[in-house]
Amino acid sequence: MAGARSPILRTALFVTGLLVIAVSPVVGILPGPGGIFVFAAGLVLVLQNSVRAQKLFCRAKRRWPRFGRYADMALRRRSARRRRLREKEAEIARAEAKPPRLRNGTR
Repeated sequence: MAGARSPILRTALFVTGLLVIAVSPVVGILPGPGGIFVFAAGLVLVLQNSVRAQKLFCRAKRRWPRFGRYADMALRRRSARRRRLREKEAEIARAEAKPPRLRNGTR
């Protein structure tokens, strides 16, 4: 989807995302959780319009998996949903592959 955009539009959205991220500490001073949402919006713009930022984000997720899980949940990334679905299916398959445990001395 991001590949269909013109390079000028992608650059403009990327710069806008960086500006939004830069403004988030200023908004964070105000009462309420506004700075978090402003930062997330800027992060979304940057990640959608920069391949390099996506690679850095993936590297950070591998290094800090808990951070990556929370970030994927916040960004509602489709890849994270697919990964969780695969993990659940693998867990079910492992549970079905285990032989039933029988107690000794019972019928």
